[in-house]
Amino acid sequence: MVTLTATQMRVGRLRSLLLADHPLTTAAEVVSWFGAMQAQDPASGLWSLGLRLPGASEQDMLTALEDGAILRTWPMRGTIHLVPSEDAGWMLDLMGGRAHATGLRRREQLGLTQEDADRAVGALAGALSGGRRLTRAEALAAINGSGITTEGQRGYHLLRYAAQTGVTCIGPQVDGEQTFVLLSDWVRSPRRLDPREAAAELAFRYFRSHGPATAADFAGWTGLPLGTVRQAIADNEGRLVPATVEGSTVWLTPETREDAGGHRRTVALPGFDELLLGYKDRTLHVPSGRMDDIVPGGNGVFRATIVSDGVVQATWTRQLTPSRVKVTLQPFGTWSQTRRTAAERAVAAYAKYLGRTLSVTVKALP
Repeated sequence: MVTLTATQMRVGRLRSLLLADHPLTTAAEVVSWFGAMQAQDPASGLWSLGLRLPGASEQDMLTALEDGAILRTWPMRGTIHLVPSEDAGWMLDLMGGRAHATGLRRREQLGLTQEDADRAVGALAGALSGGRRLTRAEALAAINGSGITTEGQRGYHLLRYAAQTGVTCIGPQVDGEQTFVLLSDWVRSPRRLDPREAAAELAFRYFRSHGPATAADFAGWTGLPLGTVRQAIADNEGRLVPATVEGSTVWLTPETREDAGGHRRTVALPGFDELLLGYKDRTLHVPSGRMDDIVPGGNGVFRATIVSDGVVQATWTRQLTPSRVKVTLQPFGTWSQTRRTAAERAVAAYAKYLGRTLSVTVKALP
């Protein structure tokens, strides 16, 4: 079995995560490569996709959502992801069980019965029939009209429940507002897989797009039990190969293992990107003692990062005006001029994606 160094691990992951040169040219191809991409924050999710398609614009990504080949929904861990539209159904079926169990406990906390939840979903489905799109406010109004109040967190929970049960999904934005649509209206040719086939397919896509990675990484990403994870890996014999790093077994595709390219690149990642969110263990990419700078207070809200050769070098924030984007870089330690130039070039790609003029400030972390 091949033994990998930490540097080889990072090189392999940069290739897998499409943060090095790759042949894919469309948003649909990129999302299909991953299987699912973090997208709880719409703007971050679209930039995470756009940065992997050099030269693409934000409008290109919005158009890709409107075209219908990709969509946003809650396939796993109660978190919104971009997924290929044709795969949304089997992903929800595969990973929905744990979400439903968690949702049941949450409904009890919110004072909702199963009958309440089903009536709310039925009312929402009726309001969306005929190919309609509803904004969040309109969707909540439809639920309220059924006699189920959406006050507090009840509305968000019911909207998520409708999507997790495969009734609805998040539709394209209308005038900057999120919409909801019927999944059956939006996905005309859904792909059908039985549970074992689905787990194997998702495992292949995960390790193709994240490898080298451990079984525990895949389990954390999907929320699937380790027994299901191990079977899914075994069902990919020949498509996935093992390697070791510091005594642990990792999995990757043969192409990733054979690719010894340098893949040196500095990128400006959004706060929620697969490079960090895609792994249970993030120490390979985060310098010692810097996790609190990326997720202050461990609150689950990740800051945008500057990543060079697979290692986080800084965080960054943005301020938008109609014509400008003002970026503040906060480096980890002292930067050379070469590193600063590379970081500025990375955020310049973001400004170009937005179609805005860039200004950059470098500010020391507190």
